[in-house]
Amino acid sequence: MDAELLYKKLLAQLQARTSKTNPPFLLAGLAIGGAWIAERLARDLGFPNYGVINVAFHRDDYAEKGLAAIRSADSMATHLPFEVAGAHIVLIDDVLLTGRTVRAALNELFDFGRPASVELMVLADRGKRELPIAADFVGEHVSVPDHQILALEKHSSDAKSDQYTFRFVLEERV
Repeated sequence: MDAELLYKKLLAQLQARTSKTNPPFLLAGLAIGGAWIAERLARDLGFPNYGVINVAFHRDDYAEKGLAAIRSADSMATHLPFEVAGAHIVLIDDVLLTGRTVRAALNELFDFGRPASVELMVLADRGKRELPIAADFVGEHVSVPDHQILALEKHSSDAKSDQYTFRFVLEERV
């Protein structure tokens, strides 16, 4: 699957939405892949900012993750440069699988206020839900073997450029 093509599909969906939506919506991406997507969408749509949500402290497997969760929170902390209460928010992630990460993201988001609405956008939906969570915007429904992880990578043509592209890689689950 072509992550760049899926990104363009989601961008087109949001462009159509921005011309029809009142009140406007805000973008918040889950660290790390969702934040990359939110950053690029904000730039491509001309939005002044976007938020980042780190779910490390709301994960239901926090005790198992331990120091890895703390390092994750330090590397890309939650940052919401807008008022959450009463806002219409599009929550963005790269891959949706069980729904547990999205549940954790909603808990983190509600720590900052009660939004008027939250919609979910993902590049890839792997199915296999364990919680009743569904994406409102989906780049593509994909089938990946259970022993593999679908990981998003960000590639720049040079280190000084803020322009980048996405690609998916399959990794073995450890």
